[in-house]
Amino acid sequence: MLPICKANPPELVRSPMNYIGGKYALLPQILPLFPKDINVFVDLFCGGCNVGINAQANKVIFNDNLKYLIDFYKLLYSLPKEDTLTHIRNRISEFDLSLTNNDGYISLRKLYNEKRNPLDLFVLVAYSFNHQIRFNTAHEFNNPFGKERSSYNPRMENNLIEFIDTLQSRDVLFSCFNFDDFDFSKLSINDYVYCDPPYLITTGSYNDGKRGFTGWNKTHEIRLLEILDELNSRGIRFSLSNVLRHKGNHNTILSEWLDSNDYYVHHLSKDYSNSSYHLKNRGETETDEVLVTNYICR
Repeated sequence: MLPICKANPPELVRSPMNYIGGKYALLPQILPLFPKDINVFVDLFCGGCNVGINAQANKVIFNDNLKYLIDFYKLLYSLPKEDTLTHIRNRISEFDLSLTNNDGYISLRKLYNEKRNPLDLFVLVAYSFNHQIRFNTAHEFNNPFGKERSSYNPRMENNLIEFIDTLQSRDVLFSCFNFDDFDFSKLSINDYVYCDPPYLITTGSYNDGKRGFTGWNKTHEIRLLEILDELNSRGIRFSLSNVLRHKGNHNTILSEWLDSNDYYVHHLSKDYSNSSYHLKNRGETETDEVLVTNYICR
């Protein structure tokens, strides 16, 4: 029997991290394409966790190769919520953080790079340029101050509270592996793997290979597709977020892989309208973001 997908997603939880490439805006299109009978949901490139935190499954594994991000989620999961909020508010007061206090931001950044308190990373991100996470090759957080643009605000705190409440109510596990080091051998046909890798034909600080962590190139793209083929051969369901076309560039590796397999391609719309299975009437310069599945959703 073909898997039945949920008709309507539940109320959505937004990540407290403004992670580049995050899928929150696309969740209304992505979530209904997931099966409803998932035992273990693997969020292989979890990033901001927007997909995994909203996935309906008995257990969720959040995996990312960015250790400092995983350390932050682990602490959110284990620490009482009020302790987390108190630490954040105390840090803001202690360093007099504001929309204009660059010196306070730099001082906290120095402390974080020395002590590595995961909650300090979150406070830094709240006041950093575009709320981004960026490390240099020495694994020092080096994103500049977001002067007159970034701050810890009520909306961010509300997102954090809702995220913690949801996270602590779930059966979750955190792991920190490169995607090709993750142990897939324990997964069964009742489990599910979601992949949101860096996009090969788009540019981002997360896939330039200059942060001291594994970057992303054609070799990684090919290896991931091989892993998905291996999962498919074992009857394990998966989905892959990616782009086929972006600003005139084509992901030929992905296109050729799709041509040689019977997978299903769901084209995602920026205006959140219904997805299409075809490329008709799409301009060559338009971004064609897709969700690839190895099962049909009806």
